[in-house]
Amino acid sequence: MPHPVTGPSSHPVSGPSPSSSPAPAAPARRGVLRGSLAASAALALGGAGLAAPAFALSGRPRAAWGVQTGDVTASSGLVWVRSDRPARMVVETSATESFRRARRHHGPLLGAGTDFTGTTALRGLPAGEQIHYRVTLADPDDPRRTGEPVTGTFRTAPDRRRDGVRFLWSGDIAGQGWGINPDIGGFRAYDEMRRLDPDFFLCSGDAIYADGVIEPSVTLPDGRIWRNVTTPEKSKVAETLDEYRGNFRYNLLDHNVRAFNARVPSIVQWDDHEVRNNWYPGQILDDPRYTEKDVDVLAARAARAFGEYTPVSTLHLPGGRGRVHRVVRYGPLLDVFVLDMRSYRNPNSPNRQADDTTGILGAEQLAWLKRELAASTAVWKVLAADMPIGLVVPDGAADFEAIAQGDPGAPLGRELQIAELLRFVKHRRITGTLWLTADVHYTSAQHYAPERAAFKDFAPFWEFVSGPLAAGGFPANALDGTFGPERVFVRAPERANLSPMESPQYFGEVDIDGHSGDLTVRLRAEGGKVLFSKVLRPGRVGQ
Repeated sequence: MPHPVTGPSSHPVSGPSPSSSPAPAAPARRGVLRGSLAASAALALGGAGLAAPAFALSGRPRAAWGVQTGDVTASSGLVWVRSDRPARMVVETSATESFRRARRHHGPLLGAGTDFTGTTALRGLPAGEQIHYRVTLADPDDPRRTGEPVTGTFRTAPDRRRDGVRFLWSGDIAGQGWGINPDIGGFRAYDEMRRLDPDFFLCSGDAIYADGVIEPSVTLPDGRIWRNVTTPEKSKVAETLDEYRGNFRYNLLDHNVRAFNARVPSIVQWDDHEVRNNWYPGQILDDPRYTEKDVDVLAARAARAFGEYTPVSTLHLPGGRGRVHRVVRYGPLLDVFVLDMRSYRNPNSPNRQADDTTGILGAEQLAWLKRELAASTAVWKVLAADMPIGLVVPDGAADFEAIAQGDPGAPLGRELQIAELLRFVKHRRITGTLWLTADVHYTSAQHYAPERAAFKDFAPFWEFVSGPLAAGGFPANALDGTFGPERVFVRAPERANLSPMESPQYFGEVDIDGHSGDLTVRLRAEGGKVLFSKVLRPGRVGQ
């Protein structure tokens, strides 16, 4: 995958002073008959600019980093917040933005052990409804001393097929040295996505770049200056727990991100840059930027920060069984199978071994995925992959980072595991599977078909790629012919690491019609343009 800019560390500079609040959100699709939602989408941040919230020494708790929701289903969801000091988290939910007849959900005590972050589970929610919520932080020693509430809204998944589903996906945020640029309005794509008012957002990995230094400024090839907001944690590669936490806080400095989080629930997975570029379990680093060379140590710290800053339903399972891979069931039309192609993979290598039971998913996750796919009754089964299938992603001169290795013949290495999964989908006649990913920093659509492939025991399917959302753009990767991919569409820059001032950012849209069941994929570029559209029909094996 694209490597980060690795220039020398710099002294951090202050962010700009707070600016005005973001523009009101567009009315919700399902909520438009229930009244305007603009007021509940506004963030109570006392100014939604790019400056870091200050840690006051006295007074009431503040939730200046905003709120976010995750893993929303027809009856449940998670609400996240961060305080500036110890506080008790309380969440109220209501059918109206006036919060009449509000229901109270008691949350955790937020303290230094979780970097003052916390998540509250909401259960027993009505299906297919707009939920308004507000988070209040209370002094743990005096519950009457509370901070200013922070509000948000989201829609629960429908329990009726006819309501339809629409969501967005992308990944790759604050990468390659391209951080929050106040001159262009920060992470602008988030504002554009918010205005599309999706049911949820699928973050396909690289939600942070823990190995990506953010310099105060970068000179572009045409002489223009890219200017970054910087922080101490972004002045070097992340190694300590606090440095990983600081990478998540960095993205929350952007007012577009906070406004988006308050409006649109997310389903988040991770890839490599949440830890460091191209990592795998057991890796020992020879990178001089790192004093900690054991990647397993770094990954444990990164996973803790990831769990503190993202509302993921399976990260805190009892008995230490927390995991990223999970199924988020979004009504009768859609199940989202969130994969983890990092935690269980084998080492990066030439990837040509003739026997490989570990692969990129690990044997246990593969068995889990087969069981869940076979049990799913949803019309569409989205496989949310943090890496592509048939795109060749190198790691150095001889090793490979993803599944493909450029050999168009019979499956080898990690391809063996994917072949087993594709064969299973075909023989169990599992319908409506669709692969979505990011990672490679351009947007494309690939169709896989056995008549073009060396391995033929599978049903045709589609893979769609989008991203980056706020990072450098890169040229298109080569295709591997093992599973017969055809690149039906691609939009990518011709040279590596184009800044967001030189190349548009990309995200994808999936729209499932509740009456016909048809699924439409749109590949979008920042600025409102739809680059490519494809309609898929329900009920077909594979797709």
